[in-house]
Amino acid sequence: MAQRTGGLRRKTRSKLKKNVRMKGKISIRNYLQTFKVNDKVALVMEPSLHMGIYHPRFQGDVGVILGMQGNCCKVRIIDGKMQKLFIVHPVHLRKVQQ
Repeated sequence: MAQRTGGLRRKTRSKLKKNVRMKGKISIRNYLQTFKVNDKVALVMEPSLHMGIYHPRFQGDVGVILGMQGNCCKVRIIDGKMQKLFIVHPVHLRKVQQ
């Protein structure tokens, strides 16, 4: 049998590309942002930080904060008919207006 090719970051060149003006250190404001339970958030990857990242398939999806687990947030999204629970670092989340 052939060996599986690729991993979690395969075919993500455009998804993980940062704007030229945004390259460099990440904002401390984004790193330390806090969310309340039932806040709506969008999953937006921060490519310079690999900790607490989700699968690239879910880039741009909108979910709901269920609580905290350590420094990370528990986010519930709906994928088709299934509800999925992610544990995501807040630097990979953006608040959505309700």
